Amino acid sequence: MQEKYIDETKQGEAFAIAEKPGNGKKLFLESYGCQMNFSDSEIVASILNEQGYNTTLKVEEADLILLNTCSIREKAEQTVRMRLAQFKHLKKEKPNMTVGVLGCMAERLKTKFLDEEQLVDLVVGPDAYRDLPNLLKETDDGRDAINVILSKEETYADINPVRLGGNGVTAFVTITRGCDNMCTFCVVPFTRGRERSRDPHSIIEECQSLWNNGYKEITLLGQNVDSYLWYGGGPKKDFAKASEMQKLTAINFAQLLDMVAVAVPNMRIRFSTSNPHEMTEQVFRMIAKHDNICNYVHLPVQSGSDRILQLMNRQHTRQEYLDLIKKGKEIVPDISFSQDMIIGFCTETEEDHQLTMSLMREVEYDYGYMFSYSTRPGTPAHKKLEDDIPADVKQRRLAEVIALQGELSRKRMQGYVGRVHEILIEGTSKKNQNQWKGRNSQNAVCVFDKLEGQKLGDIVSVFVHGNTQGTLLGETV
Repeated sequence: MQEKYIDETKQGEAFAIAEKPGNGKKLFLESYGCQMNFSDSEIVASILNEQGYNTTLKVEEADLILLNTCSIREKAEQTVRMRLAQFKHLKKEKPNMTVGVLGCMAERLKTKFLDEEQLVDLVVGPDAYRDLPNLLKETDDGRDAINVILSKEETYADINPVRLGGNGVTAFVTITRGCDNMCTFCVVPFTRGRERSRDPHSIIEECQSLWNNGYKEITLLGQNVDSYLWYGGGPKKDFAKASEMQKLTAINFAQLLDMVAVAVPNMRIRFSTSNPHEMTEQVFRMIAKHDNICNYVHLPVQSGSDRILQLMNRQHTRQEYLDLIKKGKEIVPDISFSQDMIIGFCTETEEDHQLTMSLMREVEYDYGYMFSYSTRPGTPAHKKLEDDIPADVKQRRLAEVIALQGELSRKRMQGYVGRVHEILIEGTSKKNQNQWKGRNSQNAVCVFDKLEGQKLGDIVSVFVHGNTQGTLLGETV
């Protein structure tokens, strides 16, 4: 899985939008896992808003409860099951209330969900959200409803997502769906289907609309954004069958970045997530070319050991990854990188673990997302490899990796001290109501005192005078 996580360990994030006049039904919508799920929830809310549903943050008010789920790790699924259990008493009090499960967990378990979780009425996969109005009619008639059919074409390009409970400053723009990489540990190709890319003109229109509505930063989103390839529609794997004209006029990710940066020249642009074997020098050159593309790349590596990378079916070696990092730093000297790391994968030795640690030291990541391996049913690793690393060994190695990343993060944050940074104000600091929080181009969080006249969405020059492990401390210049 190639995504940055909101936080799968949370109970979930519930969101609400402004009420549409005339809508009489209430939707409680909670998202788990990655940014793609958050973006999908905005699509779902948009579809249901047209069907008479306004969102609510109070679950007891809901006529319809939807959980948009994650299957990337066992813990994520356990969290969803525990959350569903909390609705049982509510279902008894309101028997006409509908409870549905969306997303990757719905796609993986399919009809099993209806059998295992007796209060679930609705199961909908990531490519079937357009069918929600029809499925809800089935539940209104007292029947369970399910659609988990994967699509080779669906990108929801024509649906204008509502923006759920955000800060009105930053937004996600989905540009690809699905994954073709078949990493042995990952369930995503089975839950989200084949890679397909969205029409670039619809992407640009959405970005321009966001700018016109006051948004100041977008994140171009996909399981593998660097694999973006528009040639007129259809899955990427069929590109070889495209006409010569389609091949000549095809648009890759670097070209899309260029188009978006020109179309919204004052909008900050980020993207996530990149796959090392599809990341190109051309993308780094676009970052260097445009001031509004942030100097930051989330570049998952998963392991520092070539042997483990091969077992994972990662399409890059340790050295290829390090060469890519080196090239990025040459082209964009002030660039920052973050990582995903899986600790304790099948057969991982102490030597493999130390190779991961040494790679981290060489790259000097700003931060990372680190997890111990948990086998996912249906994946190649589950079928062919034994999850043979004892839990205590996994936890010890994970603790060492987290501690090392803490050291690297503090060092990287220290490197930003003594300089002026352009910070986009994204909200009020959780720890101090008199301070703003925001991020610099390298994605480092900065807090600083509020000054009169400053407001949400402003980009301000901040002198950074100190840091913690993960936060910059500054003052407005």
